[in-house]
Amino acid sequence: MPVVDVVNLRNEKVGQVELADSVFAAPVNQALLYEAVRHFLACRRRGTVKTKSRAEVSGAGRKLWRQKGTGRARVGSIRSPLWRKGGTVHGPQPRDYSYRLPRKMLLGALRSALTAKLQDGQLKVVQAFDLADHKTKTVRKVLEALEARRTVLLVDNPADDKLELGSRNLPGVTLLATREVTPYHLLEHEQVLMSEAAARKLSEALAK
Repeated sequence: MPVVDVVNLRNEKVGQVELADSVFAAPVNQALLYEAVRHFLACRRRGTVKTKSRAEVSGAGRKLWRQKGTGRARVGSIRSPLWRKGGTVHGPQPRDYSYRLPRKMLLGALRSALTAKLQDGQLKVVQAFDLADHKTKTVRKVLEALEARRTVLLVDNPADDKLELGSRNLPGVTLLATREVTPYHLLEHEQVLMSEAAARKLSEALAK
């Protein structure tokens, strides 16, 4: 079982925690990570873009001139897609881009993402996010002490109110509860700071 150092908010080692092999030492499946990220982005896509067909654009429906005898090309409507301000042919319409991904694939991708972060040295376990207050300045000082990078994912179980209020205005910092963590969030951030309780929770919940 992988043994990870546990640090306090001053980045001092205060202990160790044993994590499940099947969660934090699993094979890293790149194809599975790709499918999980693709699924997450597709489900988040709004799909509200809309163009008007020739039946929806403004304009009269009468024939502009007679069919023959004028020397000009025949035309039936001012709303023709060939004309300026006419309708759009086969344009995008509102649709739902989401699709279902098997649960086992999502769990496998989550194990792969956690393992990759631990192997790359981008996952750090914090004893607890016990903050003195809910000020943004306090959270910034804690992140600096923990040598946080430009983008940081904070994982707590459950998410602390002080931590939530203090971190929401910091650019590049995201706070999630353990049940909200996805492979996309893990891969999107350069570093993951996880409370000891959250690490144990994920280790137990994702163990095979």
